[in-house]
Amino acid sequence: MTAPRLVAAAGTASVHEHAWVTESSHITSEGHVRYVRCTSCPARRVDVAEPAWLPPSAISRLL
Repeated sequence: MTAPRLVAAAGTASVHEHAWVTESSHITSEGHVRYVRCTSCPARRVDVAEPAWLPPSAISRLL
């Protein structure tokens, strides 16, 4: 998983470091896909790990 990022939580002026937890994961033709969410705000993202020696990278963005 990529390093946590500091971002403002939706609807707040505060900035926090996301603590990502995996909700589900599966293997696809693109690699190992993981659906993750922050434990302290409503942020969610999708990570894909490819190839095995590289860390996962976010393929989605905060809305």
